Amino acid sequence: MSDFDKYIRQGEPGQVEKARIWQTAIGLQDVDGLKPSPYLKETAQRHIEGDITIDQVRSLLDDYYQSKTARGQVEERTEEADKVSAAIAAILSENTFTFSPDFLISIHRRLFTGIYQFAGQIRDYNISKKEWVLDGASVLYSDTYMIRQTLDYDFAQERKFSYSGISLLDTVRHIAGFISGIWQIHAFGEGNTRTTAVFAIKYLRSFGFYVDNDLFEKHSWYFRNALVRANYNNFSKGITATDQYLVLFFRNLILDENNTLSNREMHVSQSIKSASPKSQFDTLNCTLEELAVLKAVRENPHITQAELKTAIGKSIATIKRLTISLQGKGILVRKNGKRNGWWEISD
Repeated sequence: MSDFDKYIRQGEPGQVEKARIWQTAIGLQDVDGLKPSPYLKETAQRHIEGDITIDQVRSLLDDYYQSKTARGQVEERTEEADKVSAAIAAILSENTFTFSPDFLISIHRRLFTGIYQFAGQIRDYNISKKEWVLDGASVLYSDTYMIRQTLDYDFAQERKFSYSGISLLDTVRHIAGFISGIWQIHAFGEGNTRTTAVFAIKYLRSFGFYVDNDLFEKHSWYFRNALVRANYNNFSKGITATDQYLVLFFRNLILDENNTLSNREMHVSQSIKSASPKSQFDTLNCTLEELAVLKAVRENPHITQAELKTAIGKSIATIKRLTISLQGKGILVRKNGKRNGWWEISD
């Protein structure tokens, strides 16, 4: 049980959302082996309970670490874990998003200002990183002189891509591929995986889709290892890049599947299991925005259009378009009329 489960299970709606955000923010520190302090968790609980704002959380952390620094008691990288967790919580609490490389860069700046001198700056040197899942080898990251051009290209290609008319599984595969490509560029000296994860969550929310934060809390290291395997080739050893592990993560994240996420299976010493699990979404002709509607309806069959607007962050006009489309496909059915009726999802 996490420190915030009691709020998720028994808290008021505002507390539930805050608790889920903090779960994600803290869980993501595990991608770099960092553990936030008990003080951060206590302060986060005060924020969840409404006693302090997120800005006050960050101010309290500044005071706390100034005091510890004066006494020479700062533990290695704990300050980074605490302050980056608070920055992630702040970003995920905001209903803002811009689909651009500059927004990705701004996320890095906000996460790591005061932690790294190069926060929000594209790296000007080439890098390699030894990876456990690759038995000490490294992914080939983008050359420093090509980072901005590659980012611009990937974003331009994604902007032009149409999700219309493809199945949900193809949608998931495409999003996983786009996020994988952004990560492989590794635009920054440090903090790329956390920055990429926050961007991915914000991007999915732009579709009206609120992801299950538990996965980033419990499987953030798997997320990183899956990104590594999706971008590593060593033909002399018979190793080829595979996105199947990353797709499994995104299938659990987006489609609420329960596929086993095993770090051990991803290690290059293990043989790749090529079989892909069957899914109810294999052929479902439904967009990501429509899936967001279906999830909200499943949680509350009596949900109104105004409540759907709040739940997925789309306009009433968009809600009407989505529900009409789902009804036209025979996926969503309205029972007992508009005023006193309810929704049913077709088998």
